[in-house]
Order: sequence, then structure tokens, then C-alpha cells
Amino acid sequence: MVQSNHLLRGCMFCDYSENIPLPPLRKKIIYLDQFFFSAAFRERDSRFLEAAELIKRATSSQVLIAPFSSIHEDETHQWRGFDGRNKDDLMQFIKATSRGHQFEPSYRVEHDQILKAFESFVQNQPSDFHPDRRLAIRSDINHWEDYFRIDIREYRGDIEQIRNLKNQSVESLIKSVFPAWRKSKESFYDHVEIERRDSAKIYLNTYYEYLTRIARGDHNALFDSPISSMVVQNLFQALPKNIGIGEKYKQIDDFFRSDHFANIPNEWLSSRIFAVLREQVRNGAYQNLEESKRRLSGFLNDVKHVSIYSPFVDVMLVDQPMAAILADGRINIPSRYGTKIYSLNTWPNFLSWLQSLIDSISDDHRQGLELAYP
Repeated sequence: MVQSNHLLRGCMFCDYSENIPLPPLRKKIIYLDQFFFSAAFRERDSRFLEAAELIKRATSSQVLIAPFSSIHEDETHQWRGFDGRNKDDLMQFIKATSRGHQFEPSYRVEHDQILKAFESFVQNQPSDFHPDRRLAIRSDINHWEDYFRIDIREYRGDIEQIRNLKNQSVESLIKSVFPAWRKSKESFYDHVEIERRDSAKIYLNTYYEYLTRIARGDHNALFDSPISSMVVQNLFQALPKNIGIGEKYKQIDDFFRSDHFANIPNEWLSSRIFAVLREQVRNGAYQNLEESKRRLSGFLNDVKHVSIYSPFVDVMLVDQPMAAILADGRINIPSRYGTKIYSLNTWPNFLSWLQSLIDSISDDHRQGLELAYP
């Protein structure tokens, strides 16, 4: 068996064993957009097959991991199937590509970022947010993988309802929000501030709704309230017990108005992504309803995975509409978080980056591969 950075060999019939050290690892982390998994799974486009083969070589060589996330699961379980294969087949393909590595659920990463920023705010520390990879991946990624993994299926809820709500959200964005954006006069940074305020309102309003339901005796609120409703509750619990309730409310309200909240990666990125989209719409993009629905069908999930996970990975692969937004210099993820962004527009560079990982494997590393995976 392989244990962290050692190979353990033994005999099942006698007491013989040996413990062989393996060289240390420094793996890169890549986040693959759902469009990549879907295209590679269909096996019709040679570009994706070539990339998938390079990813397989890099991950099996212990220089790269491609974890799956809760957003991958959400999107996969809304998929309707292809050539007789269903969402379970696609999910197994994604998990096989990830080799069992998994990001923390998106809601947990979002919550933990807010809590970390709030602690800095309360302690009067600088408002700059430095992403800690342990917020997104709790396990040690720089270990040699063992020969098997355990897969636990999760409860997915009402998939048809989730699919319908997603479609309604995209249609509402196009039909209700876009017309207002086309007439808007606010600047880019005005809209960033609007997005930040709206995000803060969601956390506060869902919490107040939760409290109202509890006060009315609706104890189902404990079980079916949105996860976001517990964010404010946890901020209360993070404050000292000797502070009065009024002062606690004030500190939390001040936090949601502060740079500490605005600089949380999830908030900083999502507000700017929507501000760039608004400018695209105001400049005449997305006029055709059906074409807009097709191009933006996965947009809201894309915003989620970019804003939540991109600060914690080395490379993120996104689709072309999102790549066009992220190319805006006012976002500039590579400069802010050190994350390379690739898409079909930069496919040769993406393949070159994957190949460079494989080419850079040292002789000691190759010997470790031969020992651990003969």
C-alpha cells in the first residue's frame, strides 16, 4: 500500500515487510469546467480527447490533481444523458478523472471565507484577503495516491425541480434584468457596489426570514431554510458573549458595508463578473432571446465556480463566454490570485502547460513512480 510519502510492502503469509520512502511532491491543482467533462465524455472532439489524455498522464504521474466540486455534481445531475449513457456515467467519468480528489462544497468555502474576513474585521486587521488553499481542499494533496478510493453516493434532491429553477433563473436574467441594464447609466464600479450591497442583503434577509419563521413556531425552518440563512447566525456566534445584541447587529451590519466583505474572493469576483456582463449587454450583446439562453445556460453556475474556486487553484479551464468576461482587465484573476485562465481560445497554451508538467518530472520522481505503480 501507499501511505502519504511511503510505499509499504509486505507478505500476507509471513511477517516480512519493508517501508520505502518516496520523493516529496508539489502537485498543481486544476479546475475543469463542466463543459470540458461533457465534451471529453462524448468523445467526438479530438481537442478534448488530447487534453483528457494529457490530464490523465499528469494526474497518474502525481504532478497534477483535478478535483471535482459540488457544482460539478449539481450540473451533472441535471444532465439528460447522451447516446444511451446517463448522468451517473458522466459523474463516474468526472470522479475517475479527479482520482477521488474533491473540493469542499461551494457553500462551505463561501461560508468559511466570510467567517475569516469577519474575524479580520473584528480584530481591526487589514482588509486584504489572502486565499488559504485549506479553505477549498482540506486534505493534503501532496501525497502519493494509494491503489483504491471509496466513493459515497450523495442525496441529490428533486433534480427536475432544480433543473427548472435553473432555467427560470437564466430566463429571468435575460428577460427581466437585461432590459434594465441596457438603460442603466451606472459606471462599472457603481455596478460592482450594487452587486456587493445586493449580496449582503441576501445574507441578512434570509437570516431575518429564518428568525421570523422560528418566532411563528415554524420549526421546519431549522431543516429547510437556505444555507445562506445561517451565515449571519455564525457571525453572531463569532462575537464575544459579553457584547450586547444591539452592538452585535451593528458590527455585522458594518462588516457587510466594509472592504473586508467586498474583498472576499467570492464577492470581489462575482460582483465584477456581473458588472462586465452588464457592460456587454448595454453595448448590444445578447439581443436574441433563444441564442442568449443557449450561451448563458450554465452562466450562473460558471460565476459560482469561478468566484468560489479560482483563487485556490493553479489553473482554471472555462468556456468561451466566461473567458471573454474574465479577459477584462478589471478582473485579471492571474494578477490578483496567480491563477492561469485557459479556454478554447487559448487551447494550444493549455496543452503546452499540461505537457510541461509531464516533461518537468525529475529522475527521482520517475523512480518513485516505478516503485509505487509498477
